[in-house]
Amino acid sequence: MTETPLIEVKDLTKFFETGHGRVEVLKGIDLVIQRRERIAVMGASGAGKTTFMNILGGLDHPSAGTVRIEGRDIFGIQGSELDRFRNAFIGFVFQFHQLLPEFSALENVMMPILISRVSSAEARRRAGSLLDRVGLSHRVAHKPGELSGGEQQRVAVARALAMKPRILLADEPTGNLDSRTSEEILELLDGLHAGGDFTMLIVTHDEGLANRQDRVITMKDGRIAA
Repeated sequence: MTETPLIEVKDLTKFFETGHGRVEVLKGIDLVIQRRERIAVMGASGAGKTTFMNILGGLDHPSAGTVRIEGRDIFGIQGSELDRFRNAFIGFVFQFHQLLPEFSALENVMMPILISRVSSAEARRRAGSLLDRVGLSHRVAHKPGELSGGEQQRVAVARALAMKPRILLADEPTGNLDSRTSEEILELLDGLHAGGDFTMLIVTHDEGLANRQDRVITMKDGRIAA
């Protein structure tokens, strides 16, 4: 019996209507991703990489086509149910961290756990354990503004993994970091993936980062080129 792919994308299309006509961003993408794969998505600016990632994560809707996760069409899920599905299945790491500035590192990592209605005590325990895993047990009480860029990204990685997601989506996770800090974040992601059970997709312009993954997908003009 053939195993259901973790992610199956069919004829994915995204366009916008403007006063000057239709702008096509994604033009019929087909892609199958298996469990525990590490995939880099590369391409020039404007190739559609971030739009593709946002649709995979349920943050944006396609104009046509389907995205199935473990056989389930995620755009057949509506409203708050999609929010719960996304919180449980998918973790996000962004280039600019997207941490809540008024909350501590611990509280930022606790947030997705609390959203799932886990007790505050259990959320605190799990968040503390994750911050320890990313090397920040000594910084749990610090707010983002008191952390370096690399430390903020470590908090963001811990938050992304807080719900033990099936999928980690990272959009230029080292794009705002110096080379030494970038290498530290990449080694962290490699180690977490090796010890975890999630599939990782990374949008990047960095060939060195891309070549560390199992597979490289190149996008050009809204299509998968290679």
